[in-house]
Parts: sequence; structure tokens; C-alpha cells
Amino acid sequence: MPTSSIPTETNRLVSLDVFRGITIAGMVLVNNPGTWSHIYWPLQHASWHGWTPTDLVFPFFLFIVGVAITLAFGRRVETGGTTRDLYLKVIKRTLIIFAIGLFLNAFPYFGLSELRIPGVLQRIAVCYFFASIIFLNTRVRTQVAITIGLLLFYWLLVKFVPAPGFAAGDLTKEGSLPSYVDRVVFGKHVWAQAKVYDPEGLLSTIPALATTLIGVLTGHWLRTEKSRMEKVAGMFVLGAVCIALGWAWNSFFPINKALWTSSYVLFTGGLALQFLALCYWLIDIKGYRTWAKPFEVFGLNAIALYVGAGLMAELFGVIRVGGVTLGSWIYTNLFASWAAPVNASLAFAICFVLVWLALMWILYRRKIFLRI
Repeated sequence: MPTSSIPTETNRLVSLDVFRGITIAGMVLVNNPGTWSHIYWPLQHASWHGWTPTDLVFPFFLFIVGVAITLAFGRRVETGGTTRDLYLKVIKRTLIIFAIGLFLNAFPYFGLSELRIPGVLQRIAVCYFFASIIFLNTRVRTQVAITIGLLLFYWLLVKFVPAPGFAAGDLTKEGSLPSYVDRVVFGKHVWAQAKVYDPEGLLSTIPALATTLIGVLTGHWLRTEKSRMEKVAGMFVLGAVCIALGWAWNSFFPINKALWTSSYVLFTGGLALQFLALCYWLIDIKGYRTWAKPFEVFGLNAIALYVGAGLMAELFGVIRVGGVTLGSWIYTNLFASWAAPVNASLAFAICFVLVWLALMWILYRRKIFLRI
């Protein structure tokens, strides 16, 4: 991953960097509590159907990936970038992101016989690849049609095609069609904690691509000649429409992150639109940037933060101090000694994020930005 200097102000959307930073900071926060036994409910995933604020993090990130595809590739196409060069860039990025995801899954023991193949970065890589190919080969109307088609196709597939041994439309952890496909395709290579399904599984990547394409379409809107306030208003209105449609669809195709249901796509896509609109209004229009600086720092080095935090968390779980893991020792001695368990767990997570903010700030001050 080469380093690069910060892009010029005219070539980037600061609000998108901040949105990315808030999202990746949220991902690190919820992934690293002091103890998994004591967590405030907003920092936990929904047990199955339904949602919590934590369930917004991943779709927000895919949405951001989609917006960035349009903003980056749109400029390159217009300035004479060759299609061959763009395809090579897409393939290279896809392979690197996927490989990093596999490395994180394997670290630190590298037990390949039960290595989890799906994962967060793997899904990002696949969605990035297909969304980029769709962007480079289709017009906006076709992209809208593909997005709608993916959501309808996935709904029909999951609701009306039964997994062997289960009824059509079974949406349980074991009986859903996506869960069955994950077991057949990946076998022992699924998420060990779930066993019967994988939250970043094969079939559920279909609607995850739709989430990314909603971001692509948002990028098109941001590149129009509309005024800034018109862009904000448009994102808020369309976001409200998506939220309403997702909530209505929830009544017969429940919002579910693990299955990445079509209702979940629309609901979270609508919230992402509105959150980006808010950031855009505050930062790029009103110029309120001081509060957002830490998140901009995170957003400009998101991949470094995600990988570094993931490796640190794994090391906290394998290094032992006084008969317990390093993470448990830190939690017990530095946090649980003075705070109630749930507050100590949250304090640990916040401090974990702050440590990485300090490290990312050093990179930022030295103008080191890791790019793939």
C-alpha cells in the first residue's frame, strides 16, 4: 500500500472523509469492548431481526464506498483515463482488500483448515469490484434498475425458494436460504461464533451490492450542477423515502443485518443518505469543521485504522499477563477497578479508539496516508 499526500481541497469532499471517519471509529468502538459480557445495547448488534445503531456501521461503510467510486472514477473518465487502466486499478484494489481480509481472519494462528473465508473486508472488496464494473459500463438509469432488481431478486429468492429441509420463507438462523448456502459452500470456513450461517455470507452479498450502488447513485447526485442546498434537500428527501419504504417492507421481509434483507438495504441506505446530507451541510456548506477534525483524520486513513485495530485486538487476546489475556488484564486493572462493569467496558472501548486517534494523528501530521 503506497503512501500519498493529502488530496487537494478541490478534489475531495471533506464531509465524505468525515462520514467515513465517523463510521470507521464506530466500527472500532463496537468491536473492542472491555468485555463482551457487559455492553450497552446500542453498541450491540440486534440478536436477529431488528436493528441497533451498531447495525448501521457496515452498510454506511459500503454506501461510502459507492459514493467514492463515482467521485473518483467520474473525474478520471472525464479527464481521459483509459478504461483498461481503470479496470486494472479495480482488480488490484479488489484483490488487495480481499487478501487483507483473509489475513486478518487467519491472524495470529493461520489455521487454514478452518480459516473463515467471508468477512468484512472481503465483502467490501466484492461489492467494490461489481459496483465499479457496473459504474464503468452503465448509465444512471441502468444503475437504478440494477439496484431495484437486486433487491427484488433477493427478496423473491429468500422468501420463495426453500432451503432443503426447511420451508420457503424461513428466516431463522439455521433455516434461511442464505444460511444454507453458506453451510454448503463454506462448510467449516464460516464465522465460528455463528456456525450455521455467516453474517458476510455469499447470497447476502447480493443486496449488499445494492447498498453500494445506492452510494454510487448518491455520488452521481453530488456531481450534478445543482446548488449545494438542492443537493442537501435531495438527499434528505430521498433518504426519507428509502427509510419509509424499508420500514414498510419490514412488515413482511424483516430488517435483518445478518441476512442483509432488502428492507435493511433501503432503511440503512436512507439513513446513510440523510447522515451524509447532514455532514455535507455542516462541513462543506456551513464550514463547521473544528468538531470534525478527529473524524477527518480517521477517514483519511480508514484502512490503516481498521487493520491496525484488528491486529491489536487479536494480540490483546493471545498475549498473556499473570495467567489472563492482556486485554482482560488491562480491563480488570485499569477500568473495572473503579467503574461498574458496563461503564468499564465502554471506557476501555473509548480509550482503545483514542489510542488509535493519537496514532492516526501522527500519520496525518506527517502527511502519510495509506492507499490501496
